[in-house]
Amino acid sequence: MKNEPSQPNHELFTDIRQLIEDARQAVSRTVNITVTMLYWNIGRRINEEVLQNERAEYGKQIVSTLSRQLTEEFGKGWSEKQLRHFVKFAEVFPDMEIVSTLWRQLSWSHFKEIIYLNDELQVEFYAQLCRIENWSVRTLRDKIRSMLFERTAISQKPEELAKLELQALKEEDKLSPDLVFKDPYVLDFLGLKDTYLEKDLEQAILAKIEQFLLELGRGFAFLERQKRMVIDGKDYSLDLLFYHRKLKRLIAIDLKIGKFEAGYKSQMELYLRWLEKYETEPGEEPPIGLILCAEGNHEQIELLQLDNTNVRVASYITELLPKDLLKRKLHQFFVASKKLIEHRNR
Repeated sequence: MKNEPSQPNHELFTDIRQLIEDARQAVSRTVNITVTMLYWNIGRRINEEVLQNERAEYGKQIVSTLSRQLTEEFGKGWSEKQLRHFVKFAEVFPDMEIVSTLWRQLSWSHFKEIIYLNDELQVEFYAQLCRIENWSVRTLRDKIRSMLFERTAISQKPEELAKLELQALKEEDKLSPDLVFKDPYVLDFLGLKDTYLEKDLEQAILAKIEQFLLELGRGFAFLERQKRMVIDGKDYSLDLLFYHRKLKRLIAIDLKIGKFEAGYKSQMELYLRWLEKYETEPGEEPPIGLILCAEGNHEQIELLQLDNTNVRVASYITELLPKDLLKRKLHQFFVASKKLIEHRNR
């Protein structure tokens, strides 16, 4: 009697399953690239047609007529609204080479979220971070809704300097600290009540460390809590220690529940010097310190000239504010920061 064939071993099944998954992903990527390229080309072609005719009404007529013809020929998916998305796509990204560097990571749904942003820098910022950090469409929407660009340090720089940093990100994948650090940080997921202590803030962050890492941004790795340092026989403790893979440096975070105070700077600098001496590996950049406070003191921060150090100060909010209120708060912060920069450059 012949033996029944044995069941395939687990390793064989795992290998074949991986081959199938890889093939599916490759097909999905190919379809995405083809579809995105098609939509861009349609938008470009419509734009060319409209530009050849100077009458404003012609553009509306051509899109309406084309939509009807395409729908009759190919069915759903070619509405006037959809065609106008294609036109906007080609207007915002007029260079085929730029689009081709993005569409391997960005789907058409990503592009549709980005093309209606108000500012060229915002478009470039979100497109490049989508590419670098491989955001889902949902994550992209959340980042835009929480006004990530406005909260990132690069938004407060002169436009030309901001463009140079985004250019380096696009061409060299070079991520600067100003593209990483934010102000304020939105920590609404912590569930903190009106009154809490610094240890409560730390424990809440550790309990929701995955969400905290998402708010910090891609590239952060959590290393230690209450990092012990012995200096001149005295014990010191840093609240949280991280490492950033792209920046290639340690990130020290100290948590404060009140306003920023000048003394926090010297304390953080002590931590940074110790970390640089005892914890930094060869080839790594000097550590950066982030002091997270409930509120900043702009004049103290300016007088301390923190821009010339590796110490950064940021505030945090423990509830996600309505977008209009968040806009007003960010505008107030932006105005204050701009005044400090102008005063410093006199």
